[in-house]
Order: sequence, then structure tokens, then C-alpha cells
Amino acid sequence: MTDESLGLRQSVVKKKSDFWGWVKFILLLALAFILINNMIGLTRVSGNSMYPTLQNGNILFMNKLSLFFSTPKYGDVVVIKEERLGFNIIKRVIAVEGDRVLIRDGVIYVNETPLPELYTAGKSEDMAVQTVPSGHLFVIGDNRTLGESKDSRDPSLGPVHIKDVKGYAEFSLLPMHRIAEPLDL
Repeated sequence: MTDESLGLRQSVVKKKSDFWGWVKFILLLALAFILINNMIGLTRVSGNSMYPTLQNGNILFMNKLSLFFSTPKYGDVVVIKEERLGFNIIKRVIAVEGDRVLIRDGVIYVNETPLPELYTAGKSEDMAVQTVPSGHLFVIGDNRTLGESKDSRDPSLGPVHIKDVKGYAEFSLLPMHRIAEPLDL
């Protein structure tokens, strides 16, 4: 075997190795994209419905994986796919199926117990007692000022189905800060 044929053979082997290296890289990149897209995500806050917890323009880290192991509970901030509105909404869960929600004198009661809310702005308008249907959540924005939040208080939205929850808002990336922990009821 001559030096020239040996060099040609090594060149072919190197090109083959480079090709398979790129194939592996692209496959790993596609796998990472699929995993990230289905387990975590990013979403942007639009509007002031979650003020003061979240501001318009915040970029949130969303945890989708936890939905496979648990259902949303009191105080969780969730991202909801809302078909009727045509966009996602970000709200706080204040009641789960079977709970009774009442708003009287601006205070929200869940099962006759007032919610301990230190993270809200504005005052809620009174609302008659509503019982959360099976498989649904009662969600509300932290900004309770009339007209600032499209949430379960509005009859056109009402309680949202658990299957419409896309994920949990874990923390804000831009600007970086934590989201208030779930409430103790």
C-alpha cells in the first residue's frame, strides 16, 4: 500500500467519522428540543392581571413535567391554554373541584375560610357563592382591580378545566425573581 492510497483511505475514514459525528449531534439536538419543549418552557406575561407578583413583559420559566405527577393545588401559579380567548393566561389557583368560592366585601372565602393574601393588589368585587365543578380549577389574577384580570370570576371564562393547564410558572427569568409559594389553607 502506497503512502498516497493510505492517505486517501485515512481521509475517507475521517470524512465518514465527521459525518456520523454530525448525525449524532443533530439527533441529540433534536432529542433535547423535544424534551425541553415537552417538559419545560418559557412564556411571556402580557398585561397586568398578575401584578404585583408578575409584571407585563416578564419572561417565566414554566414546568410542564410536574403535571404528569400532580394536579394544581391552592396557590400555584399556572399557565392555561384558553381556546375561547385565543391565547394563554397566567393565573393563581385559589380553589379546586368541590370547593365553594365567595367574595364578600372584597375578601375571597374558600369553603367559608378567608384567603390569607399578602401578594395581591386592588380589591375584588363581590361575587355570589360558586362551587368548582369536578375536574376544574377556580383561578384568579393577583391584581383584583375590576377589569384588570380575565379569570374565573368572569362568567365568560368561569372555572377552567384541569386539562387546559399547560404548566406551572416556577419563577421569572427576566427580571429574575421567585414567585410566591402556594398558600396554606
